[in-house]
Amino acid sequence: MPPAMPEKEKEEPSGPTRVLVVDDEAAITGFIQLGLSREGFEVRTAPDGRAALTVVDQFAPDIVIVDVMMPRMDGLALTRELAGDPRRGLIILSARDETQDRVQGLELGADDYLVKPFEFAELLARVRSVLRRRQPDQAAILRAGPLELDRAHRSATLEGRSLELSPREFDLLSFLAEHRGEVLERDRLLNSVWGVSFYGDDNNLEVYIRYLRRKLGDTERQLIQTVRGVGYRLVLD
Repeated sequence: MPPAMPEKEKEEPSGPTRVLVVDDEAAITGFIQLGLSREGFEVRTAPDGRAALTVVDQFAPDIVIVDVMMPRMDGLALTRELAGDPRRGLIILSARDETQDRVQGLELGADDYLVKPFEFAELLARVRSVLRRRQPDQAAILRAGPLELDRAHRSATLEGRSLELSPREFDLLSFLAEHRGEVLERDRLLNSVWGVSFYGDDNNLEVYIRYLRRKLGDTERQLIQTVRGVGYRLVLD
């Protein structure tokens, strides 16, 4: 039997990933904040580089999304200031698509460079890609109370008991666990797990929720709760 885990390790924070969006265009920051918040990220914004430095000290973001053209301190100067922390990702946004601009941003320490205008789905994919590279351990193992999901090996255990899950069941349970305690609308679950272009029968969701409940031993529907008329919520302490 393995030794008991030290108390400090048990109490490591496992809250939502923190994102700071730095742009002087309120429409851009609002758009990104809304989209990422709906995906379960905790998001704060800043209108320029100097304000961003204060937020970084207080908020300790896991990833910073930085526009290039801003007053007071531009995005390249901010990138130079923030580069060097191996666990904090940096993505530059810019309306400029010249090769030299991309090279300059990446050489200053940015992980990625995204040209405006962009689709939110592409930004989200890049955010997740940077997080996987910067925080591989955190990205691979997801813990929610007695539930543990190893996303690298696509395996799951509940109270040490192995769960035999299909790929779709694993993806659905993983998304529920990422947003545990949160009421997730049916459309959001379908779009996130089945894909944004899903046009099938939404009874698929009910079927897979039923499969998961059976495999989790959730006969009383206390782990995956139905919120009538809205969707579902995973409750794990």
